[in-house]
Parts: sequence; C-alpha cells; structure tokens
Amino acid sequence: MTEKKSSSFTVIGAGRSGVGISKLLASKGNQVLLYDENSDDKLKYLDKDGLVKHGVELCLGKWDERILRNNVIVKSPGVPPSSEVIVMARSLGIKVVSEIEAAYEYCPCPIIAVTGTNGKTTTTELTGEIFRSAGIDTKVCGNVGLAFSEIIDDLHEDSIVVLEVSSYQLNDIENFKPAVGVMMNITPDHIDWHGSFENYLTAKMRIAENMDEESLLVVNHDDKVLRDSVEKLSIAKSYFGLTEKTFDNCEQGAYEKEGKMFYFNKSKSFNEEIMETRDINIRGKHNLYNSLAAAISARSFGIRNEIISSTLKAFPGVEHRIEFTRELNGVKFFNDSKATNVESMIVALEAFEGNLILIMGGREKGNDYSSVNDLVKNRVKTIVAVGESRENIVRHFGSIVRVIEATSMEDAVAKAYGASIPGDNVLLSPACKSFDMFESYEHRGEVFKKIVNSLK
Repeated sequence: MTEKKSSSFTVIGAGRSGVGISKLLASKGNQVLLYDENSDDKLKYLDKDGLVKHGVELCLGKWDERILRNNVIVKSPGVPPSSEVIVMARSLGIKVVSEIEAAYEYCPCPIIAVTGTNGKTTTTELTGEIFRSAGIDTKVCGNVGLAFSEIIDDLHEDSIVVLEVSSYQLNDIENFKPAVGVMMNITPDHIDWHGSFENYLTAKMRIAENMDEESLLVVNHDDKVLRDSVEKLSIAKSYFGLTEKTFDNCEQGAYEKEGKMFYFNKSKSFNEEIMETRDINIRGKHNLYNSLAAAISARSFGIRNEIISSTLKAFPGVEHRIEFTRELNGVKFFNDSKATNVESMIVALEAFEGNLILIMGGREKGNDYSSVNDLVKNRVKTIVAVGESRENIVRHFGSIVRVIEATSMEDAVAKAYGASIPGDNVLLSPACKSFDMFESYEHRGEVFKKIVNSLK
C-alpha cells in the first residue's frame, strides 16, 4: 500500500458508512467535513465524540457553504444521484465517489466483492465462513455488518476482505478493483434510484470496470442478462450454474449434476466432486447458487474441497433470510423479512414444497405479482396481507387463494397461526419494503421473531 496524499473531503450522509469513512479519512491526515441534513438526535450511528476526536468537522441539520469547498465528496449509499447537493457538486466539477471507493485506497489486501439483486448477503457470509474455516484472517463487511471503512485498520497484507457491494456503491467508483468479483443475478430493482433498468445494470457491471488479467469475475451462467453482459469482457471469468451446460460452455466454474456439486478447470484438466448437494445445510435452489459461487471464490485462493464441503454442511444461513424461528404444535415459522421484492419472495416460496401460510405486504415500489401466481396457487394455502399494500394483495390474489387482512405484525402472526394445522409452515416473506411500519427489514424480522417466540 503506497502512502496517500492528503486531501479535503465532504462526506454526505451520517449513517454507518458515512461515520466510518469520516473517521478513516481524518485518521489518514485528510481534512474531513461530515454533512447530514438531519439533526444529530435523528442519526443512529452518529458518534460525535469519536468524530471530533479524529478531527472531523460536523455540519448537521442545516446547509453550509463549506459543504462544496472540498476536493472530493464521498456519497453515502442512501443519497441518490439526483440529490440536489450531488447535482450541485458535479456541476462544479467536484469529484463524487462512494464509501467503498474512498476506503479502497487504504486497503492492503485482496477483496472478494459480491453483488447481485438477490443472494449477495448469504453468499458474502458463506464465503467469509469458508475462508475463516481455512484459517485465513477474514473480514466480512459492506452491506452486511460493519462498513468497509470500519475494518481497514484491522487489515494486513495476508488478510482477505469479503465485501457485499450494492449498485448504489458501485455507481460511484473510480479505482476500486476486487481480486474476485461475484455477480449473483440481475432483475429489475432500485429503478426509482437509478432511473432505469439499464442504469441499474450498468452500475452493477462496474464491479468489473478495473479488473485485469490477475482478477477473476464469477458469474451466474443461468442468468442470461449477466452472461451476455460479461461475454465480451477480456478478463478471466468463472461461471456457476445448475446444469452441466455450465461445464460445456465455459473454461472454469462450478455446477450441479445429479445431486452433486462439481468444480472444474478445463485448462488444468480436472472436474472434481465437492459434495452431495443434499448435505448443504441451507435449503432452497437459491442457496445452491450461493454455495456454488462461494466455492469458486474459495477455490480461486487454493482452499481445499474438504474445507468447502465441511463449511457448507454446517453453515446456518443468515438472519432474516428463510431463517427458521420456531416450531409450535407441529407448525414451523420462518423469517424471510429480507425479501423486499417479488423476486426474493419467489426464491423463498421455491424453497418449500407446499403447506405454506404466507405473511406478505409492506411498502410497494410498483410490484408486479403476476410472476408469482402459479407458485402461490400450488404451494400457498392462505395469505395474510399486512401493511400499506394489503388491499393490492387482496385484489390480486383473492381469486387464487384465501387472503386474510391483518392490521399489524402481531395480528398477522396470530391470524397465520390460527389458519395453520400441524405440518404447515408459516412464512414471513413480504415482497415489499418495510418502511411503512418498521425502520428496516431487520427491524421487521426482529419484531416477527419476538412475536412468534411469545406465542403460547
């Protein structure tokens, strides 16, 4: 890592990543101003004493001309490109970068960056667990847990960073270059933020922008949009998929065949069985994709199949993603609060063979439920609709399946349990944002679990 020249930064947004990058930049000798339009009493992660100790200037709750006087603006993920302050900064020729870009300049070790519309959190956590099982100093961060900037000072040259990155963060990179970039899938999402699906795809594709012959891009072979998008990139690529066609069409990668997971590299003339897929602890087809992607990342760093296999057999999954919560009188409860879009809910429904009581609803963003009609008809016995979207849910699904309206999460859980019989699964998989009733999907999931665990 080379010594960086000091500069002046304005950090926009005092969330977790904004506070983290402010402290990091200031600790490296830079001049830093942290701005947020909210007052300090509304900022959950604000650490005033720590920021002042690092020499960070604070500008909270009000506009100040100093905001646009620095060389670089670091934009927090929640700040859209259409934000007035960002538009003003760009018009003045001020460089705008994301937190991962600013922190990357101080990272001394390789990065495995994981992105995609769905599956990136589980893949990130699973990859990190495999590397830790191999005895490698591994930090898992980004959209999951700590911000990238918060772990920089704990790294050394032999560390590995497994970083979950969103389109928001990738949209504003310049030099960010992962050693391994993982692209799980792509479906329309965050269109309100990016303006179009094309812009969203472009932002995701920036993960490979600075990758070279020493890098590896890991891509879902079964996702045609991604496959076509990376086809002409002249960098090393490794594919994963659920058919043997992955092996036929690619030089290296991982695939599933006849209930077994394989890893192959044609140039090195091997096609090795890693494990039987039934032994993977986390359920569902989507988790097979996650496991294949994690296995490729691990093998690219020389981690043995035995370590990959043993980790996959033990890995419990991530919180709020088809998370088993409790069994009561023969009824199992699952928390899938992280399903904030229809595509994520489809993944959850596919993980069960049937007997589902589905709790769904929240704040919609133009949801099209038609793609889930057949799954609901074949696997769901009753829907309990809750939140702002409950009337739309009743209107759409009422002719397909029994739909009950609920006024709160407590009411929804009670009605779902009341509609169930032994052998049923109660699944919270909202297909909607949480902001109508909760602070975040994590908050929604915690409330659900608390209510479920209080049932008599």
